[in-house]
Amino acid sequence: MIEVKRGDELGEPYRRGITDVLVRGFAEDFAYFSGDPRELVDTFAHMVLLDRFYVAVVDGEPAAIASVTEGAQECFAPRWDEFRQHLGPVHGSTSYLIVRSQFLGTYDGARDRLAEIGFVTTAPRFQGRGVATALMRHLLALPEYEEYVLRDIKDTNAPALGLYAKLGFGESARRPVRFTKRAGFSAYVSMGLVQG
Repeated sequence: MIEVKRGDELGEPYRRGITDVLVRGFAEDFAYFSGDPRELVDTFAHMVLLDRFYVAVVDGEPAAIASVTEGAQECFAPRWDEFRQHLGPVHGSTSYLIVRSQFLGTYDGARDRLAEIGFVTTAPRFQGRGVATALMRHLLALPEYEEYVLRDIKDTNAPALGLYAKLGFGESARRPVRFTKRAGFSAYVSMGLVQG
């Protein structure tokens, strides 16, 4: 059975498990920081704002996650000292600055009752079992929102794009990337959905 709860409802004992799902789901994107998932969990666990993440739990274990923010809310609160402690003074400082510049910042069209859904990912061992679909359906049923946006989905991420389209999202923007060959994809896709 899949149960969806907010991270702060699950509490601190789930922090590392939630961060592990994040780290493994975005391993390619986080490779600059470290190739070691344990080191990434150690580095990132402090910055995850549990009240901004929803977690699909299967057999008591975080199986999929997604952040939900509204207005000026952020889903991360990175601390310089934590990055330096886990990644070293120079690499930790650089990594902290990258996280601040790349992972923080609100949606330009942010407003009340519009939720930005981000960092949607499923732990590898739970993929293909409908966990992300259950999580997304839960988010789309939250009564406080009437519109949803998803930003910066790689155009090569066919499973994610297919899931969002199946749930009623439509493409709202496409932003080309530089150095397509090196990046391994050619554009970031944004999608939106208005309820009702």
